[in-house]
Amino acid sequence: MYRKVLLEGLIKENMEPLTYFVGEKMERRQFIKISIGAVVLGAPTGVYFSIEETKQSELNISSALNTLDKLSKKTLQSSGEWALYEIFNHCAQSIEYSMSQYPEHKSTVFKNTLGKLAFSIFSSKGKMTHGLAEVIPGAPSINSNTNTQIALKRLKQSFIDFQNYTGELAPHFAYGKLTKSDYAMAHAMHLYNHLQEVKIA
Repeated sequence: MYRKVLLEGLIKENMEPLTYFVGEKMERRQFIKISIGAVVLGAPTGVYFSIEETKQSELNISSALNTLDKLSKKTLQSSGEWALYEIFNHCAQSIEYSMSQYPEHKSTVFKNTLGKLAFSIFSSKGKMTHGLAEVIPGAPSINSNTNTQIALKRLKQSFIDFQNYTGELAPHFAYGKLTKSDYAMAHAMHLYNHLQEVKIA
């Protein structure tokens, strides 16, 4: 009972931030049901360069880089609100911030409750669902003149830099402190979620 009341209180105070996790606004009762039941929203239909049911073994940097190598050889289109350069730069930003510092953070209480719960659900399912047009809080705007291939190269380099990184990792703005293996999974799931809106032309 206490846990349910706590969740309801946090959701009431953090309804806007929760759009980053679930991809759309919803009633408190509906979100609680989804969170407790560990149900993740489904992917859109169509022929997309994405992984519908990701194996745990594919949620790593090497698999993500292999996916990006394949993408670089295809003609791609975006089916969402963001252009391809925005998608690739956004994913790169998140990886880069994990090695430096995220511009803004949710409250400690949020990160230790709903944030931790969200990551637990995503990692257990091997699949992330979040608002695909939601920017990282506090992140600078992405230059509209950026070339798609340059953005893709930046993303690939960010994965390589993370793979080789041996320093202390920054806490995630919503999930809190993560190990390197947790972060690798989070970055891979984040990429695959956004690739649900990347279509092979």
